[in-house]
Amino acid sequence: MLISLLKRYVKPYSWLVVAVIVFQLAQSMASLYLPTLNADIIDQGVATGDTAYILTTGGWMLLITLAQVACSITAVYFGAKVAMAVGRDLRRGVFRKVGEFSEREVSKFGAPSLITRTTNDVQQVQMLVLMTSTMLVSAPILAIGGVIMAMQQDLELSWLIAISVPVLLIAVGLIVSRMVPLFRVMQKKIDRLNLVLREQLTGIRVIRAFVREPEERDRFEVANAEITDVATRAGRLMALMFPVVMAVLNVSSVAVLWFGAFRIEDGSMQVGTLMAFLQYLMQILMAVMMATFMAVMIPRASVSADRIGEVLETSSSVVPPLEPTTVVSMHGAIELDDVSFAYPGAESPVLRNLTFLTEPGTTTAVIGSTGSGKTTLVNLLPRLFDATEGSVRIDGVDVRDLEPDALWERIGLVPQKPYLFSGTVASNLRYGKPDATDDELWHALEVAQAKGFVSAMPGGLEAPIAQGGTNVSGGQRQRLAIARALVKRPEIYVFDDSFSALDVATDGRLRRALRADIGDASMFVVAQRVSSIVDADQILVLEHGEIIARGTHEELLANSPTYEEIVSSQLSAEEAAA
Repeated sequence: MLISLLKRYVKPYSWLVVAVIVFQLAQSMASLYLPTLNADIIDQGVATGDTAYILTTGGWMLLITLAQVACSITAVYFGAKVAMAVGRDLRRGVFRKVGEFSEREVSKFGAPSLITRTTNDVQQVQMLVLMTSTMLVSAPILAIGGVIMAMQQDLELSWLIAISVPVLLIAVGLIVSRMVPLFRVMQKKIDRLNLVLREQLTGIRVIRAFVREPEERDRFEVANAEITDVATRAGRLMALMFPVVMAVLNVSSVAVLWFGAFRIEDGSMQVGTLMAFLQYLMQILMAVMMATFMAVMIPRASVSADRIGEVLETSSSVVPPLEPTTVVSMHGAIELDDVSFAYPGAESPVLRNLTFLTEPGTTTAVIGSTGSGKTTLVNLLPRLFDATEGSVRIDGVDVRDLEPDALWERIGLVPQKPYLFSGTVASNLRYGKPDATDDELWHALEVAQAKGFVSAMPGGLEAPIAQGGTNVSGGQRQRLAIARALVKRPEIYVFDDSFSALDVATDGRLRRALRADIGDASMFVVAQRVSSIVDADQILVLEHGEIIARGTHEELLANSPTYEEIVSSQLSAEEAAA
């Protein structure tokens, strides 16, 4: 997965990669040539006292060193550009892919894991690209070139290279092989830590209300300790790697000096040649050490690439139509024809054989016990899920054949848990209609019974809203979410238990204002409270995913024991009739 991911995302920057290779090649060739010049200064200049030769050769060494520095800086610059661009494209790709997911795929991965994959995992791959650009190109050149140049200096000492390099590779390989599974576990522990932290920050009010701070603190400590333990074990292995490399490096250097001294003593080798051989050995081992940096990063980046690839290769269960329909004849009709829905692997479907029609300009309400499938039914209308059997039609066209934007433009959804984005009241209200005027916003707020508290907020429409709407009450969040749907002026309004946080008086005023404002648009309402749906043109009673009764409020009171039981648990007979 790592290779295929890099091919896909590095390919657009091939010219930068070529530039990195060219400059790294030039820098490496300069590094390989400098020890030879140094040997010439010692053996031909210092030994003979030729000052002119020393100055001339030293000047060339200075120029080559300056060119080496310039090439190194340029290679790192271009390498960093490639790495940052790949990281940006990966984050964009993951974000866009997640944006195509249905509720099923988002639930499968979980929000904390998707956040980790978009940030931490992408960062691991990005760092690998950077290290590859700066090290992986030059390391083999220095290693192979160093071996060739060292053998040219003195062939008889080359057996030291044949011993030290394999020893170093074997030692590093054993360490890295034990780090791979630890990195895989580490990424999962990061997911777990993000999950706990996200839950605690989101549910801080609940935690404080139930005085669960000590328990939640212990829960965080467990998740924190788990990732610390894995990171510590990986860190120990990483810390062991560098002493091993340095030990092989130092022992090899001592061996070169030891055996080289004997060769100098018997006249078969010069001092400059010994120094050059030692420098080439250092370059070879340093190249191997640079490869160890890559060896440390590749396993973790490979794990991260697998996790990123898992997201990128996951197809949404909601597939866009190949030949989408955009032209419809009616405006706001909802029709379900023998619809059933089951989650993958579930023993039984959540919804069974649902058939009903909501005419334009009418209101259909759904009521039922908790877990009866009301929210799942709501999710089928804007195609957050696809029905496993039957068809859902909007304005006579199956939602699976409608162009997604055309479908979503027709529906104004107010979810069960209204979510507000960080920004202002105005920016939230304009979410579905960016060009809405202030007058349209105030009108929507008035209908949603939110004009009063928004006017009282400092700044009015420009009053700040915190992420998730945590700086306003639950009822205010619901009314702002309703106003957001009203600003859009869709043909179908879908309210998923969207009046639950409102008092009875506000609920009544809101329903009356809605009926007067929406005109010919149709309304689909899910409610737990009977008072919110008594005026509906059609009420569906849902039980265990099936419609067990349907009709108006009065008809159901007369014919449905289940509905009568729901009503009697909430209202007196007089209130129900009223």
